[in-house]
Amino acid sequence: MTEFVFREEPYAKSIEAQVVEVNDRGGIVLDRTIFYANSGGQPGDTGVFEVPGGSRIEIATTIHPGDKTEIVHVPAEGQELPAAGDTVVANLDWDRRHRLMRMHTALHLLSVVFPFPVTGGSIGEDKGRLDFDMPEVPDDKDALEARLNEMIAADHPVTSEWITEEELDANPDMVKTMQVKPPRGQGRVRLIRIGSGPEPVDLQPCGGTHVASTGEIGPVRIGKIEKKGRQNRRVSLHFAEE
Repeated sequence: MTEFVFREEPYAKSIEAQVVEVNDRGGIVLDRTIFYANSGGQPGDTGVFEVPGGSRIEIATTIHPGDKTEIVHVPAEGQELPAAGDTVVANLDWDRRHRLMRMHTALHLLSVVFPFPVTGGSIGEDKGRLDFDMPEVPDDKDALEARLNEMIAADHPVTSEWITEEELDANPDMVKTMQVKPPRGQGRVRLIRIGSGPEPVDLQPCGGTHVASTGEIGPVRIGKIEKKGRQNRRVSLHFAEE
């Protein structure tokens, strides 16, 4: 199993780790990593490995194989690969990761503003979107955008915690996503809490990376609301700076 350091240390930009395996496709498995693997609508991290002798390996993406207990770092083509047992320094493309963290957290808040079951989603560096099981397109988009930005500006803390799978089963309303299921299989499930006190702004299962407080997201704007089926509506979200 790979140690998912990013879960407890999402702001770690560099880490020393040991190569456990280089698979038959050239994917690199480390004993521990700060690179998030493509899942749950959030793309895999990119970056650079520094290897013995001073050479560098560009990492093009990061994926989960099989049961998601390992993370495979996929190098760009045409590079010399390390050997099992080598020690490397893994460096994130931090600017890209931080934008993904901001957008991912903003989409959690979007699911509060649009209180409908989520049928799909995607997180990008400049744009994100959620699909909702929502019969009608709302006619108050400006008011919804203003409410979303108020929640962001309130600078609510964003924290993580764990519950057992049995506790989640007893509270099924925590799961907003209809298609993407929370990571399971280890007896416990990670929750992301936005806000403090007995009435959080949002609380839902999630394995992704997030900013430490909503103020870090910055202003956003709601883009197109598109019809994608009889009741499916796609809501796009952009950083207002773009």
